[in-house]
Amino acid sequence: MTTRHAVISGASIAGLSAAFWLKRTGWQVTVLERAEEFRDGGQNVDVRGVAREVLARMGLTEAVRALNTTETGTVFVDAVGKVIAELPSDGPDGATAELEVLRGDLARAVLDHLPAGVEIHYGDLIAEVDERADAVAVTTAAGRVLRADLLVIAEGVRSTTRDRLFGDQVDRRELGIAMLFGTIPRTADDDDRWRWHTTTGGRQVHLRPDNRGTTRAMLAYAHADNLTNLDRVDLLARVRDHYAGAGWETSRVLDGFDTSPDVHLDHLTQIRMPTWRRGRVCLAGDAAWCVTPMGGGGASLALVAGYVLAATLSSAALSSAEPDTGLAAYEEWMRPLVKDVQQLPRGIERMAFPRTRFGLTTHNAVLRALTSPVLKPLMARFTQVAGSDRPLPPISTPLTSTPPTVDAADPSTVE
Repeated sequence: MTTRHAVISGASIAGLSAAFWLKRTGWQVTVLERAEEFRDGGQNVDVRGVAREVLARMGLTEAVRALNTTETGTVFVDAVGKVIAELPSDGPDGATAELEVLRGDLARAVLDHLPAGVEIHYGDLIAEVDERADAVAVTTAAGRVLRADLLVIAEGVRSTTRDRLFGDQVDRRELGIAMLFGTIPRTADDDDRWRWHTTTGGRQVHLRPDNRGTTRAMLAYAHADNLTNLDRVDLLARVRDHYAGAGWETSRVLDGFDTSPDVHLDHLTQIRMPTWRRGRVCLAGDAAWCVTPMGGGGASLALVAGYVLAATLSSAALSSAEPDTGLAAYEEWMRPLVKDVQQLPRGIERMAFPRTRFGLTTHNAVLRALTSPVLKPLMARFTQVAGSDRPLPPISTPLTSTPPTVDAADPSTVE
């Protein structure tokens, strides 16, 4: 009997969580990552809801806690930096979560604790997939030919492999919001809070502390043109024009972005699909269900997905080589969690990104009301994501099978 083989495309949180748990349950695991090396850095993510239990089962709670960004709370400020409202940060799932870390730090924690034997190939990506009833043959851009019992696509919201294999089943929902991220120098006026400024024209400015002695900055604005085809100079010039007169720390952020090493633009796009699986191929993380920062909880869902995938596959009656039962159970368990996060409150975009002076006044009045002692419990519910009353599925003992063979000279040949 030969160990089952899983190929995972994507080495961020979803892909590494799947690698961790599939290896734990007895699979041979190969991870492909198109980036030339591990991608450190990134913006804040957090571990919420049932993801905290997954992290505990990985034995990584304290390791992740030690990587905390140092952020202690979330406040809304006006054009001169005066606090006008503060979001509740009580308990592990407040606006600033108990386990608040940078994306790269969370992914690195999982990477550094992968079980022995997980293979990771950087600078390589899937070029071709040959699906058969009893195997998946993956050919990479570097010429690797990998025989697999399972292919997990965890490439992110703009996954090319997902688009190639699932085509018109991919429902992209553009939210009309652009977010520009970057790291800028910290100043003496920065503190340990997430400071959030909203102004007219559907514009927001965010500053957040990190654990590197720098500050993570974000500019978010609504009804944005798609600027992804612009080079860095033209992109920043366009954004600078759009943010003229925005007030507060806007000029500092724009000046910082001119030299920031990691400026990144994202046009928020939800991904919705009628199914996350076909034969021996399944999707995980943003490739399957991107919830965007507007919904929140993407990192938590990614962590949970890896565990649930491995657990359902290990528990299914896989006396044959068919993974259908396990993959169906994986999708059934995850869908309610994802659906809850993807359903944004009606009118949230217009309220969060006011266009006019009147809209801004209304926005600030609503914020003050929702964060008042009377309505604070209601506001706290908006940060409760990735929660579930259902117990996590149990993980069973490793399963093995005799995989088919693939002629390395002809990957289309599956015996």
